[in-house]
Amino acid sequence: MAKIAYILLCHKDPDAIIMQAERLTAAGDYMSIHFDASAKSEHFRKIRTALAENPNVTFARKRIKCGWGEWSLVQATLFAIEAAVDEFPRATHFYMLSGDCMAIKTAEYAHQFLDDNDRDFVESFDYFESDWIKTGWKEERLIYRHWFNERTQKKRFYAMFNLQQRLGWTREIPHDIQIMIGSQWWCLRRRTVEWILDFTKTRRDVMRFFATTWIPDETFFQTLVRHLIPEDEIDSRTLTFLMFSDYGMPVTFYNDHYDLLLSQDFLFARKISPEAKELKSRLGRLYAAYDVQFQISNEGRSLFKFLTGRGRIGRRFGMRFWETESSLGRERELMIVVSKKWHVAKRLLEQIRQVTNVPTIEYLFNEEGAPLPDLGGIQATLEKRTRHRRALMRMLFEYYDTDRLVICMDPSNLDLMHDFFSDRSVTRMLEVECKFTDEYLIGHAHRVGLAGERTPKATLERLLPTIRNDLAYEGDRIRDAGFARYVRIREVAQPEENAEKLSEFLSISWEQGLRLAQTEHLFAD
Repeated sequence: MAKIAYILLCHKDPDAIIMQAERLTAAGDYMSIHFDASAKSEHFRKIRTALAENPNVTFARKRIKCGWGEWSLVQATLFAIEAAVDEFPRATHFYMLSGDCMAIKTAEYAHQFLDDNDRDFVESFDYFESDWIKTGWKEERLIYRHWFNERTQKKRFYAMFNLQQRLGWTREIPHDIQIMIGSQWWCLRRRTVEWILDFTKTRRDVMRFFATTWIPDETFFQTLVRHLIPEDEIDSRTLTFLMFSDYGMPVTFYNDHYDLLLSQDFLFARKISPEAKELKSRLGRLYAAYDVQFQISNEGRSLFKFLTGRGRIGRRFGMRFWETESSLGRERELMIVVSKKWHVAKRLLEQIRQVTNVPTIEYLFNEEGAPLPDLGGIQATLEKRTRHRRALMRMLFEYYDTDRLVICMDPSNLDLMHDFFSDRSVTRMLEVECKFTDEYLIGHAHRVGLAGERTPKATLERLLPTIRNDLAYEGDRIRDAGFARYVRIREVAQPEENAEKLSEFLSISWEQGLRLAQTEHLFAD
């Protein structure tokens, strides 16, 4: 059975640290603590005294002052690991924690999970090929030496960086090392940790390199694990559930997040609010419990993105300067069918092809796999299609050798609609207004990742009104936009009424519009 040695780096809140150590070791696991040397000495004495009689707790042999982005964080981790390896020979796994982390599964579940998955869990992505670093420095973290703390010694930090740039004083990455990057919250097997410690003693060149790398806690263990361990024994993920806001700040969890946290496919969560006393108490009791069944739905991150995005909608894909004067062409006519029920729009497009012989394209800005001709690569990804939308549409008009084209869009694509309606071409819109049953909304929640197969019914019931209001809001935004040449057909309307709108949208006869409106099972789920 797995035995976990938790590696805890901390610098504050001694009472919380004591409680965390007692909770995690009560189930037979271990803990090795590094308490920042810059923190209050009386806090450290309080922790040492309170845990002195606990045989499953040890402390790093040496305490150092730690700073964000510095090598000191890695060095402190190594000190704590060395103590854990020496003191706890029965530990099979070593799990990196912070004082803001708490278990969201039982010890029984965690031990069984690690027994069933004989691998190292560490985010480990190629430093240069991945998009793990979204903005800011990338290569500069590695090829220049960083001796000072960017937050506490900003002037010295940037003065030394600028000097190295001017002098062209760069350095090579160790030739046999592939730099990897990922979250610092990992769980490694004992053999892996022992190999890393051996590596640190024999490869002083690599240690010197990382000692002056910026933010090495995101690269050191991630790189060494990938260097030492076969790829099929690495699961490139963290077992700690954490999320970040649009501003790069970690999302904090509170008392009402208990059910959400338990349903995520992780063993721990970060970070728990210091004020969430009830949540901490419930999670603390949970770790020592037995025979608890967890319904894993894993919708946390998708749900957070969905809920925080409401009410903060901006123009994500603004036109580039080279696109401002481009046009689909004055003589061309782009007809946009807008429907949240994609299958309804697709049925309608199939009938439009048969009745009008106008080329139609399904959800090309929403479905990666939408059927498109080879246009030299511009059609390859959703990001490319959206970024170069006008060039893409011009190429499609030319490919089909037509001046009329019908496409589908999701109601959420309001920015794209505004862009096409601002073009010199003639743009028309047909909105298909459908009814949304609870069953459809539940299916929609599953399709977009707001819910999983095991999401509790009570959670879904709380979520449904929000989803329904969000869909209604998308429709309201389209109508409020005041698009010219806009018409709407409705599921609840008679075919004769919808026929008039369809004939206007497509510039066809009323009889042809009626044929479209009477499409069998057009609005069916």
